[in-house]
Amino acid sequence: MWETVTGPWPWYVSGPLLGLMVPILLILGNKEFGISSTFRQVCAAVLPARATYFSEYPWRDHLWNLTLALGVILGAALAVLFLGGNRAPQVSPATIDLFATWNVAEPTALQPAEIYGVAHAASARALVSLIAGGFLVGFGTRYANGCTSGHAIMGLSQLKVGSLVATLGFFAGGAIVSNFVMPWVMSL
Repeated sequence: MWETVTGPWPWYVSGPLLGLMVPILLILGNKEFGISSTFRQVCAAVLPARATYFSEYPWRDHLWNLTLALGVILGAALAVLFLGGNRAPQVSPATIDLFATWNVAEPTALQPAEIYGVAHAASARALVSLIAGGFLVGFGTRYANGCTSGHAIMGLSQLKVGSLVATLGFFAGGAIVSNFVMPWVMSL
């Protein structure tokens, strides 16, 4: 029983459970699933000198979304503290071989030090990864008017063409970064 909770769930269980979020949110409260607007809500609620972008946003109307974000954080903390969520997931032999070509010492670690380590923070690789990657993710999320979960789960279920375009862009960007950008960054 305990392994059912702590182990990975098969796609045919976790997928439908995640998919049920769409009708539950729509039926119970006419709400849309997504997490990217939470930062805007927090800024609109707490920033004393508000920019127009934040001051015109009705953050009180979206308190349920802040609750969702807090639930994600609390759930992650509970998983790490009590369910062994700090273990690295199993990775395929092909991934281990790929990481070996990038000189990653522990290719099965949850966060390989060569990619995420604090000791490497001053390296060109870390700066490119952190600054450029963070900017591109933030810009892309705002430009697409939502995040992967919002577009791929909620938007596609509502047959929104913009969500289809955004989701295709997310996956194309991931493929390009995985196959071309990461090998270049890891060679720096």
